[in-house]
Amino acid sequence: MIKENQHITVFEHETIRFDKGTKRITEDQFMALQNYYGEGVPYFNLVYNGVRFNEYVGVIQIGKTLIEVLPKADKNTESTFEQNKWRDVLIGMLKLVGDFDIQNTSSSHLKIKPNTILDLYFEFFIEEVEYLLHNGLVKQYRKKEGNVIALKGSLQFGKHIQNNLTNQERFYVRHSTYDTEHKLHFILYKTIKLLKQINTNAALLSRIGALLLHFPEMPDLKVSEATFTSIVYNRKTQSYKQSIEIAKLILLQYHPDISKGRNDLLALMFDMNKLWEKYIYKMLKRANVDGYKIGFQNSQKFWNTKTIRPDLVVSKYEQGELKTYVIDTKWKVIDNRYPSDDDLKQMFAYNLYWDAGRSMLLYPKVLDYEESYGVYHKGREKGNTCKLGFVDVLDSTGKLDLNIGKVILNKLEED
Repeated sequence: MIKENQHITVFEHETIRFDKGTKRITEDQFMALQNYYGEGVPYFNLVYNGVRFNEYVGVIQIGKTLIEVLPKADKNTESTFEQNKWRDVLIGMLKLVGDFDIQNTSSSHLKIKPNTILDLYFEFFIEEVEYLLHNGLVKQYRKKEGNVIALKGSLQFGKHIQNNLTNQERFYVRHSTYDTEHKLHFILYKTIKLLKQINTNAALLSRIGALLLHFPEMPDLKVSEATFTSIVYNRKTQSYKQSIEIAKLILLQYHPDISKGRNDLLALMFDMNKLWEKYIYKMLKRANVDGYKIGFQNSQKFWNTKTIRPDLVVSKYEQGELKTYVIDTKWKVIDNRYPSDDDLKQMFAYNLYWDAGRSMLLYPKVLDYEESYGVYHKGREKGNTCKLGFVDVLDSTGKLDLNIGKVILNKLEED
């Protein structure tokens, strides 16, 4: 029988089922995933009695069961060492390229080593709210209506008569009050309560409990995408942005199990192709090599209203001449003799539109492939070439390589 509190670790493109295999989900959990899939999620595909994960990585929590999906760019066996290695890679990449700045002063000293990215994001949120409480919660004006013992604001005559016919010492009024009861705190309080319900990391339990103890109780708020798009930050509330962004990520990805109440589902999943793309951009910027300008997601008009957009455009002036290189990142394992026709045609178009003599399809390194520029048959005077580039994700110590920016720039210059 499968334990209720379990942690299942798989790699991208792996399949798990409820009827066979060393890694199994329960049939109820499969039903929860099946219902979630019906909402149009791209994280996995349904197979017979199970699911096959796609190029998305992260965590799906069903009830108290964690399904952790890790990236993988090698062909080593799936040992505990391999799982720990690629978990560190994923967490390291997310720290570097997260959609919010997790290196700010209030969350730069995390206290636990995260077992999954769920722990990572939960602690980011806890750190941010602890910081807000330490500095004092922001107050805002709001309209309030009800019975008071002193007349203030505007008397609501109809409701006053209805409520105070026998209580002549009271007044039913609408007035302004200045307190902590506003939408930002509604969102944070709702998220704290959710973390109390779904957190499985014992190291965070006491801190979540302390937040519930010290954070003022707030009314429940039904949240949707519109709840967050309507938020406008000002000078006083700018410090809330990080915690609200994490709250948005958690609350909008939480799907309560209405039918049974024990297979609530929370998914924090990330497109590995986009994560790889952003990571390479950060590494190129981090290299900080004089003379190079790094452009991210530049676009040009292509056909009617359609645009063409490479991942990265690298340029520099050399002896008074502008040299341009185009890079497209691909998180997949390929045979260096047989790149995708579509990828090569795409790079040809990039070369043409950005007047780049050289471009590169950049992959994670798996084998010691030889690298050289291939020449398009329809070239131009200075050549029209594309290289298949391969870079190690890990350094010689087995950690995430933070110095590959210079390696990539050297690859562009090599013949």
